[in-house]
Amino acid sequence: MFAFILKRMAAALPVMAVVAAVVFAILRLTPGDPAAILAGDSATPEQLDAIRKNLGLDEPIYMQFLHWIGQLLQGDFGTSLLSGTPVVEMIGQRMGPSIALCISTIIVAIVVAIPLGVLAAWRQGKLLDRMVMAASVLGFSIPVFVTGYVLILAFSLGLGWFPVQGYKPLEEGVLPFLRSITLPTLALSTVYIALIARITRTSVIEVMNEDFIRTARAKGLGERSVLLGHALRNAAVPIVTIIGVGVAMLIGGVVVTESVFNLPGLGRLVVEAVLARDYPVIQGLILLFALVYVLINLVVDVSYTVFDPRIRY
Repeated sequence: MFAFILKRMAAALPVMAVVAAVVFAILRLTPGDPAAILAGDSATPEQLDAIRKNLGLDEPIYMQFLHWIGQLLQGDFGTSLLSGTPVVEMIGQRMGPSIALCISTIIVAIVVAIPLGVLAAWRQGKLLDRMVMAASVLGFSIPVFVTGYVLILAFSLGLGWFPVQGYKPLEEGVLPFLRSITLPTLALSTVYIALIARITRTSVIEVMNEDFIRTARAKGLGERSVLLGHALRNAAVPIVTIIGVGVAMLIGGVVVTESVFNLPGLGRLVVEAVLARDYPVIQGLILLFALVYVLINLVVDVSYTVFDPRIRY
């Protein structure tokens, strides 16, 4: 297992190198001049040239790339062109709301979706199954930002139960933190609840038709024991896979959700950096997201051995 993990981590290095090269090329080919944004509309050509020289943007692109790669190899993600703050420091300052939103979303999605999927499989073809499947189609079809604005309209502007926007860290109290994170979590989790519930239902239905399930029933086991003790565990591999995919997809969802609810997380930082053409920040964030994606896939692969002893690495 340890050798497998090392091999996967080694295989991730060329992937990260390709991501770094592609991201750098795309950003440099995208129209827009960070120096013009920094200098403002009244800047003279001399001032723009001075800013480009100071930021190193007047160098050939391949020299900029080599300089950036050299920084990365030393663990330095660079410095923001706008604020002059190290990118690592900016990511650390904005990481809290994004981590809180991702963790709460996954917890809510797993706690709600897996029981719904199991119940739908158990009542296959019945009213409950149809209701769960209809709700999952609805949840998967509605964009996150639409769900977010509907929740704000109903629970913030209508009932006044939650703040419209903003984030309160846990250090300021559990209740303010929960009030600030509840609506973003609900908005973002609807998609994942729908996705995980459908996969859970399909996987459990397939397992319920296996011979060992009939054997378990023939031995007199109750339906609850058959479902939870036999069917769910054997259906776990595709469920774990889709949860891993869902966690990776959260990166895109977080960008939208944080923008809707004005949460000062990494998603908002991405938007701000893109609008300002802040190359080092964008590059650092995309590399971070790619690394998280690689690690999530590794964790999912390793977790297969827990649920299915036949899988060995």
